[in-house]
Amino acid sequence: MSRIVVGTSSWSDPGFVEDWYPPGLAARDRLPYYAQYFEAVEVNSTAYAVPVARVVRRWAEVTPDGFEFDVKLHRLLSRHRVTLDQLPKDLRGQAGTDARGRVLLDAALEEAVLDRTLAALEPLEEQQKLATLLLQLTPGFKPGAHELAELAPIVERAAPRPVAIELRHKGWVDAERREQTLAWFERTGAVFVCVDAPEGRAPTIMPNLDVVTDERVAYLRAHGRNAQGYTRGRSVAERFDYVYEDDELHEIAERAEQLAEEAGEVRVMFNNNKGDYAPRAAERFRELIGQTVA
Repeated sequence: MSRIVVGTSSWSDPGFVEDWYPPGLAARDRLPYYAQYFEAVEVNSTAYAVPVARVVRRWAEVTPDGFEFDVKLHRLLSRHRVTLDQLPKDLRGQAGTDARGRVLLDAALEEAVLDRTLAALEPLEEQQKLATLLLQLTPGFKPGAHELAELAPIVERAAPRPVAIELRHKGWVDAERREQTLAWFERTGAVFVCVDAPEGRAPTIMPNLDVVTDERVAYLRAHGRNAQGYTRGRSVAERFDYVYEDDELHEIAERAEQLAEEAGEVRVMFNNNKGDYAPRAAERFRELIGQTVA
């Protein structure tokens, strides 16, 4: 069976810092400490600011061989609302804005932000520590308002690096569009992000659909199962306030094992980010699938 890689969606979330790390642990020591327990982590900060190479180089230096990063692409690329101050200073002059100050995305700006990101991530690539690029789309990226074809230039320009795309509007995988959507992922080589999420009728709650669209890697993000918090919560702690029980972790393990039958590896990232819920769930998940601390 293929390798199942386990981690969390951040190593520096405020609740994570307060409840999981030893008291008084310096900020610069958190990532090395985290890497003693897990073999991978999602980088969340890169969604809000293009990374800086010297910072990325330190990530590579303070983590052991074999440790890997799944790096979120900038919110501009995932079609979120972005203001000029969230762009690198030298790119602001080429960005147009609407009446509300929102940056208007065009092909040239998209290319520039992606290229700047890839250049900054070179220290990870040099040490074989860059696993995937994660594109977590805004829920506003929905059928009718957008087309999946808009994302093809990102996947193509990032190649051969895998781009894992998390859709956040269930219209893409309803009975009418599911086959077409998955065919697009397979055709372009994008990785379909599977989720463990609450059940509910809200359009922003994706179904627990397990598919492999790139034989190199499958990706599963565990958001918790708190439907009210997920749809109405205003903070991270409210949206992902959920403690996974063992039977639920067993369910996720079975899903991961099925994905591993078709993919070279399966990346399971826990995003139930209230307090220490995510690292505790990830630690327990590793125990249940028979993995030991790296």
